[in-house]
Amino acid sequence: MTYSEENYLKVIYHLSQNANKGVTTNAIANVMESKPSSVTDMVQKLADKELVIYKKYQGVALTDKGKFMALMIVRKHRLWEVFLVEKLHFSWDEVHDVAEQLEHIKSEKLTDKLDEFLDFPTEDPHGDPIPDRNGKIAKTDKKLLSEMAIGRKMICVGVKDSSPPFLQYLDKQQIALGSAIEIISKEDFDMSLTLRLGDKEVTVSNKIAANLFVKTV
Repeated sequence: MTYSEENYLKVIYHLSQNANKGVTTNAIANVMESKPSSVTDMVQKLADKELVIYKKYQGVALTDKGKFMALMIVRKHRLWEVFLVEKLHFSWDEVHDVAEQLEHIKSEKLTDKLDEFLDFPTEDPHGDPIPDRNGKIAKTDKKLLSEMAIGRKMICVGVKDSSPPFLQYLDKQQIALGSAIEIISKEDFDMSLTLRLGDKEVTVSNKIAANLFVKTV
């Protein structure tokens, strides 16, 4: 497959995680920053390769073969992110764009060796699960911070938004994976939260809380 075809498969996979039915070509076009007509052309190519099922007005769905290939791309991307952070000491807001390039390396042997070298990690630096070589993903019990009640004690286990500005904001607030968090209060007006982080208190907006995954302890 071409790089472009791999990128489309990955985008369709991610969009399908939050869709109850087929992914629309407009949704794909928004993510790919492309024209809907160009998306339709690509989707037709992927359908010809039996990687997606496409019906006009019903959206796009991955076939089993397409889903597996998408998961293998996601696997490589997230393993490379772990490598970049743990071994080359990139910060977590720097790794996405580099991993976007590395995920297109074709060698399955290299991917398996990388997995072994990293001691078979199950999550990337943003808390997202890493598919194994068979495409299986371990499920994690996590919820958004914005959904949690006052007084709950939890730890940060992931981010919904992995954009550099958001991750840089978290760094400024010293919020990272594994950070202990307790909700002290919630404002009725804007649903902002006052949190206890270690020995300090910080206030975060509802938008921030809606992009942080946590689990109770």
